[in-house]
Amino acid sequence: MAALEKLLEDQTAGDPCSIRKWKRHSLRNLAELLEAQHPVSAPTVARLLRDLDYSPKVNRKHLGESSPDRDRQFQYILRQKRLFLQHGWPVLSIDAKKRELIGWFKNAGTAWCDEPFSVNTYDFPSLAEGIGIPYGIYDPARNEGFVSVGVSGNTAEFAVATVLWWWRTYGRGRYPDVPGLLLLADGGSSNGCRPRLWKYALQTQFVDRTGLAVLVCHYPPGASKWNLVEHALFAHISQNWSGYPLHSYDWMLALIRGTETKTGLKVFARLDRSTYKTKKKISDEQMLEVNLHPRRVFPLWNYQLNPWAYVIQS
Repeated sequence: MAALEKLLEDQTAGDPCSIRKWKRHSLRNLAELLEAQHPVSAPTVARLLRDLDYSPKVNRKHLGESSPDRDRQFQYILRQKRLFLQHGWPVLSIDAKKRELIGWFKNAGTAWCDEPFSVNTYDFPSLAEGIGIPYGIYDPARNEGFVSVGVSGNTAEFAVATVLWWWRTYGRGRYPDVPGLLLLADGGSSNGCRPRLWKYALQTQFVDRTGLAVLVCHYPPGASKWNLVEHALFAHISQNWSGYPLHSYDWMLALIRGTETKTGLKVFARLDRSTYKTKKKISDEQMLEVNLHPRRVFPLWNYQLNPWAYVIQS
């Protein structure tokens, strides 16, 4: 142990602002360097390193800017979530999953079968039937997921259309006589905090049509992994279709609907064949149609859209 500690004095790097440290040589190289003093194997070196508080670590994506308001926004989201759940009002975690090519293309992972699937050698879009863009909604109060598979583009209008589909098909039956709902979304993409189209579509296509007020809370930049839909819904869907080529829309929907967990997750899905125009601009005049009420706490991330004749008090 003493010999290894002495050796590590010259073979260890560390963070000057913390107790984190790491060695520069492999276990085999360390064993060879110790050979002159004590014959020792690489596994023994590993055991001794653990006694010295070293352990194997993977790279961690940590460098880069982190919002100084991250924790405060998390606390605000938690308070709003608890408030809505206490009142029995719907809380929905929303986001889009990456687009998938529909056809006989390799899908990462393994599948239990008697013969491996034969798939295309190349992932050329020209070989695909089309694309599938899953937009997901997760309801934590009921442990239910809802996925709309789009065939066009991941736009704000597609996102709002998915929320409207959830409300008309499932939501109003599950949550009768509620004044509004809470949407928990990432800070970017189609349902981001900055795009005008997101707010305009949410107002004109959902709030005005349903008469419901909508409070939107966005997660800070770089914090999308905290959004429930990612690990409570999409992670299980990815695991369920792992290794299976998404060769048709019907098959993709079947795999999504067949996703279950031991905790009782149920998933509902539909195919949305509508075409949603990308790069759509919203004018200043159109924004006057949005009954937008930013919250005092981080108004860019937290805001409420109200029907013109109704305001939620919270």
